[in-house]
Amino acid sequence: MRAMENFVFISPNFPPRYFKWCEALAARGLRVLGIGDCPYDQLEPRLKSALTEYYWVSSLSDYPSVERACLYFEKKYGCLSYIESMNEWWLEQDAKLREEFHVNSGFHPEEMRKIKAKSAMKRCFAAAGAKTIPYLVVSGPEDKEEALSFAKRVGYPLFAKPDVGVGAAHSGKIEDEPALSEFLSSPLPEPFILEQYVSGEIVSFDGVCDGDSNVVFCTSDHFPVVPGEIVAEKEDHYYYTAPFSLSMDDVDAASFLETGKRVVKAFGIKKRFFHIEFFLLGQDEPGIGKKGDFAALECNMRAPGGFTPDLIDFAESASCFFVYADVIAYGENREDMGKEKYYAFCVCRRDCYSYAHSDAEVRAKYSDHIRGEGRYPASISDDMGDSYYLARFKSKEEGVRFADFVREKAD
Repeated sequence: MRAMENFVFISPNFPPRYFKWCEALAARGLRVLGIGDCPYDQLEPRLKSALTEYYWVSSLSDYPSVERACLYFEKKYGCLSYIESMNEWWLEQDAKLREEFHVNSGFHPEEMRKIKAKSAMKRCFAAAGAKTIPYLVVSGPEDKEEALSFAKRVGYPLFAKPDVGVGAAHSGKIEDEPALSEFLSSPLPEPFILEQYVSGEIVSFDGVCDGDSNVVFCTSDHFPVVPGEIVAEKEDHYYYTAPFSLSMDDVDAASFLETGKRVVKAFGIKKRFFHIEFFLLGQDEPGIGKKGDFAALECNMRAPGGFTPDLIDFAESASCFFVYADVIAYGENREDMGKEKYYAFCVCRRDCYSYAHSDAEVRAKYSDHIRGEGRYPASISDDMGDSYYLARFKSKEEGVRFADFVREKAD
């Protein structure tokens, strides 16, 4: 009989739906040990049921506290097989803990630059044969002349974002030379990456790979509104998941699938969920590609955020949580992937707007399609919106009509 493996899950309580990872892992025979900053009595009941034990720390940013928690688990239960958070904020800490506790699964500190720094990611993308967007890394006034030369070559506007960063915070357009000069007039708080500005949409390659970097499950998420614009313009946006077996009218699905698989191999991802973003070009971009081509943007070595894993489940009629748990437990995907597929939509609203249709009207009109609704935590509402609906449809057109109905403004 295989010995029970110890899976340490960092921050299993946030985002709120992450108890589903713990449930799936426990159901597949893993001993799931949680470390979080939420008092035990405030945990979701389903999370409590999935965890063998929970260790509370006052702050997950306090490394010695998290280290003590892992040491406690190791002494009580034996060697730790996995240390994961599924959360971008803690990936570097996860890596440091793995090294300290001799956990061989997952990335170690010396590997983190290629999965955290956007400039390093581009080299892996290029090795996989994926198109990339021209860029320059800058730190302040000393880079001004090189930046002006870069802008002269690729043209304005440019797009600036932290080379190592999470979400769309501190990112934005630089429209012209005076704005670029102002941007580099003093030392930046951290290195930024300047990119040729590209018009288009984001489409992601999401999935799970096995211990040999073979993709055993994948799907695609499509974002008609670019995340940076959602924050800057306070957009009430929508996005959707489209399984590869369904028709895609915005991207060459076969080419996108093969490129995604090569990228996973190039990064050396093993037994992980991944979320890899590409820019779908809205027009011909000299030096990058033609309209409709896709260029690699960034790679995230964890599941997509928010409620997207649930959206994936609705689209695939299968549990991506259990796909991941199967790979951890058995090294392969044992889920039934032959069930009917759908286009699954997430549509967001913001409290600052008045809408033409009440929540009751939305529910009444689309009761057969809605699979979930709720409010985003305040900590991610700038990026995502204040409230959301999750729904699935047999055609993309139906989903877009739903998104328009939910977001229609009152006169």
